[in-house]
Amino acid sequence: MLQNLGTQALVNMISHFIFIIITWQVLQAVRLDELFKKNRITEARIVIIFLTITIGSTVSHFFIDLINWTQQISYLF
Repeated sequence: MLQNLGTQALVNMISHFIFIIITWQVLQAVRLDELFKKNRITEARIVIIFLTITIGSTVSHFFIDLINWTQQISYLF
């Protein structure tokens, strides 16, 4: 039981990390720095980091939920 929880926690952490990296790569292709004032580089980077974490975590949660739901469908039959 506890080993299963540990495995699930590890999978969730890896999923979040992977989707955050993917989101970071995608956001690097978008010219978001043009939205900020010229002397606000630090603030722009912080916003991009927060945006990356938010989007990556949200997508990861969606896929984790989707996997859990597909496993729970077997209880219908």
